[in-house]
Amino acid sequence: MLKLPNVTIVLLTNRDWEGAKRAMDLSCKNIEFGGAKIIWDEKCNSIEKWNEKMIKELPMYIDTSHALIIHQDGYVRNFSQWKDEWLQYDFIGAPWPLPTDDYSYRDEEGVIQRVGNSVSLRSKKLMDLIATRPMDFHYGNNNEDGQICCWNRKWLESQGCKFAPFEVAIHFSKEHQLPENAGLDTFMFHSL
Repeated sequence: MLKLPNVTIVLLTNRDWEGAKRAMDLSCKNIEFGGAKIIWDEKCNSIEKWNEKMIKELPMYIDTSHALIIHQDGYVRNFSQWKDEWLQYDFIGAPWPLPTDDYSYRDEEGVIQRVGNSVSLRSKKLMDLIATRPMDFHYGNNNEDGQICCWNRKWLESQGCKFAPFEVAIHFSKEHQLPENAGLDTFMFHSL
């Protein structure tokens, strides 16, 4: 049994209780977390409200140094792939593909960011910091992962937050089939 006492596994939803419970049960099958929480909120009835709650309210549910964010369609895939060194990062998620437009996955300076995704490992420090920021909406990247990994990334880094590099993130989770993650057995997945 893998023991992660400094990590709370959490899922925020307002739909598909059975799917949420299944994702939580599968994720916890071989892992003992410091906490496990399904947050059910009827008011999260739009993607905008869900994103806002993830940014503004999630930190108050977390008592450990890190939170592992899962969804009904994204959770732990292979517990044996866990690496303790991931806890040195304030954010690690599945890699994003290279964009085919001129706005996706770009930070406030226009630099392409390849590591993002809502299904992720986040430090309490990062969650507390992002909760203080206004959620400014831009063309593209408006979801909470875009707010963290793109629009507020430089500011978070200036506050001492450390994002996992692409080369590390490809082993953490998989959302898109990329040349760099072909054949890799990752710790987590999202929407595959």
